[in-house]
Amino acid sequence: MVKEQFRETDVAKKISHICFGMKSAEQMRQQAHIQVVSKNLYSQDTSHTPLQYGVLDHRMGTSEKDRPCETCGKNLADCLGHYGYLDLELPCFHVGYFKAIIGILQMICKNCSHIMLTREEKLQFMDVLKRPGLAYLQKRGLKKKISDKCRKRTMCLNCLYEFLKKCGLLKIIHEKYKTTKKVVDSVVSDFLNSFDIAIEHNKEVEGLLNRAQENMSPLVVLNLFRRIPSEDIPLLLMNPEAGKPADLILTRLLVPPLCIRPSVVSDLKSGTNEDDLTMKLTEIIFLNDVIKKHRMSGAKTQMIMEDWDFLQLQCALYINSELSGIPLNMAPKKWTRGFVQRLKGKQGRFRGNLSGKRVDFSGRTVISPDPNLRIDEVAVPVHVAKILTYPEKVNKANLELMRKLVRNGPEVHPGANFIQQRHTQMKRFLKYGNRDKMAQELRFGDVVERHMIDGDIVLFNRQPSLHKLSIMAHIAKVKPHRTFRFNECVCTPYNADFDGDEMNLHLPQTEEAKAEALVLMGTKANLVTPRNGEPLIAAIQDFLTGAYLLTLKDTFFDRAKACQIVASMLVGVDEKIKIALPHPAILKPMTLWTGKQIFGLILKPSKACPVKANLRTKGKQYSGKGEDLCYNDSCEFLPRGGLTGGSPSGLAMSPRARAC
Repeated sequence: MVKEQFRETDVAKKISHICFGMKSAEQMRQQAHIQVVSKNLYSQDTSHTPLQYGVLDHRMGTSEKDRPCETCGKNLADCLGHYGYLDLELPCFHVGYFKAIIGILQMICKNCSHIMLTREEKLQFMDVLKRPGLAYLQKRGLKKKISDKCRKRTMCLNCLYEFLKKCGLLKIIHEKYKTTKKVVDSVVSDFLNSFDIAIEHNKEVEGLLNRAQENMSPLVVLNLFRRIPSEDIPLLLMNPEAGKPADLILTRLLVPPLCIRPSVVSDLKSGTNEDDLTMKLTEIIFLNDVIKKHRMSGAKTQMIMEDWDFLQLQCALYINSELSGIPLNMAPKKWTRGFVQRLKGKQGRFRGNLSGKRVDFSGRTVISPDPNLRIDEVAVPVHVAKILTYPEKVNKANLELMRKLVRNGPEVHPGANFIQQRHTQMKRFLKYGNRDKMAQELRFGDVVERHMIDGDIVLFNRQPSLHKLSIMAHIAKVKPHRTFRFNECVCTPYNADFDGDEMNLHLPQTEEAKAEALVLMGTKANLVTPRNGEPLIAAIQDFLTGAYLLTLKDTFFDRAKACQIVASMLVGVDEKIKIALPHPAILKPMTLWTGKQIFGLILKPSKACPVKANLRTKGKQYSGKGEDLCYNDSCEFLPRGGLTGGSPSGLAMSPRARAC
């Protein structure tokens, strides 16, 4: 019925390090199970049979419940999926690495691929790079230094080749012939000589000289990156183990498993709704075929270049579909979701499915205040308590209680919803069947999924969770009505108020989780903020006002009012406790108790006061200010002398009040 609980393994393991890198074309081929070559999704004969070597080939996993994976034979729940790959007819820039590609091109020579540094500078930077424990920010600063040095140099020291560079959107332009200095390279000088001859015949050509440039296509860049010497790669701040510069250019694409791009069969119209990734992959394969045909038939270069640009764009949209600056003639008609869109943002994998996913054994409703609850308690509605269950294992101590809960069933609280017998993995729903018979058949080791009851440990959380005290552990008290209730003193850490706020409640499912929650996340373990030690859970608002008004000097209560206040203060503490009122502070004309007497009575229950007897035997008169409190261990918190300056006229003070 529900997902299996996560259990830690007995083997302790430690992660040494995590390394992110780029997959080379060879690694992609090794990871994949098939090469995808067909642009058609389904066989022409039958409408719902995926074509072999197509994007929906079932050797890459399955997205249907009734159809097993053709590679491992497992069903949808157990098969993790298998990758495929497709080869691109011409290399393309990876839209995610485009900035990195430009950065490397600005650091290397466009002729010999050597880094634009002198031998001394190379040695100097290598010494810094070899230092152990180099921080990320230090590496970043070092890369900027190397880049700045390379960009300032316009002459390669290895092949004496001069150049300048400029870049555009998914196109990199190299202004090879824009120069004012003496040119050494023979190709450039030949080009300029021919330009001089052209100028003699046509003066208009002179203005075009500065605009002559070389297009750095992905193929040119790939060949440059492949020729970068291995000793120069660390100076580009790249780890040779995590990937080489040539891996930044796409020559091969991984085709993800079917389970992350399922086909949805539509009942309204015949056919299926395919995932965006599937459709984008078919477009890429189609463009591959077009380029292959044009190359074989000897089509114009202009035609092939246009196809190549389109392939470049489709590969970029496959990864990130929110590209800006796409020409109108190439813009997609329908917006799709690429890999970047699946990962980032509120609805993405990290925030939407990992950090904030829907979980079992949780409830959510409006909150309201209840000053009669302790600060570590939360009142849970009966309706919620019947749905949230805890798997209790039957043992000698709780056998009778479990039998009673099973007899009550799911409808009566406290009851139980399911039984799982020790030897079988099958769960029995207690709404149906003979519950009396099931209760008698309970054995030690069986698991009863009982309702939440008073004393269960629950996690209470208010969104947005801005700090660790936004989720704390409370003790459940099952009450009627429909809201979660808790003491107002605990509002501050949750930043909660009662104008319609909703809060979440989670019921931990193991004894270890309960213990951990209470010890580490309990409200009593988090009374102060970890930021600066200030108390977060303390008396607020009505509590402070009430305590102030109760303990004023001129606050007196008759017997009925005093008993009423004491009784209301004890609600929810312990109904069986017996309280003896202290002797009244004033006897005539009527018996009156002070607010301080009642306040002290709650702090420390009444006992016989030995101070009175001692004072009588010694014959001493004990007097003091009315607001002074007696801090004797065996005495109540009573005003010394009752009122300031002894007994005013018309009010007879009791000997008890005078003595204390």
